[in-house]
Amino acid sequence: MQKEVVLSGIRPTGFLHLGNYFGAMRNYVRMQDEFNCYFFVADWHSLTTHPDTKALKASVHRVIAENIACGLDPEKVSLYVQSDVPEIAELYLYLNMLAYKGELEKVPTFKDKVRLQPDNVNAGLLTYPVLMAADILIHRAVKVPVGKDQEQHLEMARNFADRFNHRYGEVFPQPRPFNFSNNLVKILSLDGNGKMSKSENQMATIYLSDDDELIRKKIKKAKTDEGPSHDNAEKPDYIQNLFTLMELVSTKEVVEKFEADYNQCNIRYGDMKKQLAEDMAIFIKPIREKAATIQNDNAYLQKIMREGAEKARVSAKATINVVRESMGVKY
Repeated sequence: MQKEVVLSGIRPTGFLHLGNYFGAMRNYVRMQDEFNCYFFVADWHSLTTHPDTKALKASVHRVIAENIACGLDPEKVSLYVQSDVPEIAELYLYLNMLAYKGELEKVPTFKDKVRLQPDNVNAGLLTYPVLMAADILIHRAVKVPVGKDQEQHLEMARNFADRFNHRYGEVFPQPRPFNFSNNLVKILSLDGNGKMSKSENQMATIYLSDDDELIRKKIKKAKTDEGPSHDNAEKPDYIQNLFTLMELVSTKEVVEKFEADYNQCNIRYGDMKKQLAEDMAIFIKPIREKAATIQNDNAYLQKIMREGAEKARVSAKATINVVRESMGVKY
């Protein structure tokens, strides 16, 4: 039986962090055994907000290395760079003919980007959802792991697929949001303000590339309070976040000890953060070191990207052939 196609991409515009790992990467590692997975580095997407490309090559290499260090197996998945698959750009062009200025201008993420970068409102920014649709539809993916902020883009991808199918014949399936587990882990920023971020408030985010000392420094500064005022008190979000992190990287006995301390109004946050920092450093170290080793092996990186692109292009070429045939542009 043919495996269902799963697709996901990540922009090389920052460093992968704990939120990326526990919210996405860990599930991707599980997906690779059950689905036909395409995972890519979205370098074209990054140009919409980061037009300076001086650091782009190093960023792309780092993302590839960190994906493998987190457990993705290039033998099991198609791990590739977006710009190495030119068929995506061709499909993007065709889908742009089915996308309308008015609907693209209403997309909340476009409005947000316009507000954040008023001097760089480029056409790529406006048509970002069309390129995202091309990324998905080029492999005729049916499952797309996305966060809440991307669900509207995925809905638009379904709309573009419907318009194409209505006009030219049934070519594309309906891509749907997908998460391997219903128990997705949400990692908050250490300062209690929203989620960890690839680029914002770096001292409140733990990156997979952080060294041991930096991890200790960040966790030491994590937001806490004066402690519970009564037994079994409900934890504020930023305190629960510390316990969530501890549950992910510490032993069961350690978690139970600090849970009991909290419930009995006996918690010493300094001790808790010190323990968490040591356990976090132990957890991050092998990922960081493996990623660094891969980044320093240019021949291996080139091999992985070349082979990933070759696998992705087999699927992409097949789709483009059907698209051209359906549209009548195969002369």
